[in-house]
Amino acid sequence: MNPERVFKVLLGPHISEKATVVAEKHNQVVFRVASDATKPEIKAAVEQLFNVKVDAVQVSNLKGKRKRTRYGMGKRSDLRKAYVRLQEGQDIDFLSVEKA
Repeated sequence: MNPERVFKVLLGPHISEKATVVAEKHNQVVFRVASDATKPEIKAAVEQLFNVKVDAVQVSNLKGKRKRTRYGMGKRSDLRKAYVRLQEGQDIDFLSVEKA
């Protein structure tokens, strides 16, 4: 995979209460990904960037909420998340990742 595309596919980790529960129970990590990213691209990007083995990838599309602003109705941007299940014994430590 093109090194430039790796950083365009993975936008960053998604930190939430549900993400921490999933990480503890199922050895999964949640990432925010590009809206046009495919499962094989996400798998390759995580394996290349973090030097881990990926077992499976699940993708979720979230529609942005409609919110009232002082200028009328607005809309938050849509979000695409990837739940990446790592193989047994694999772990991602976001603090010790070196930039390429």
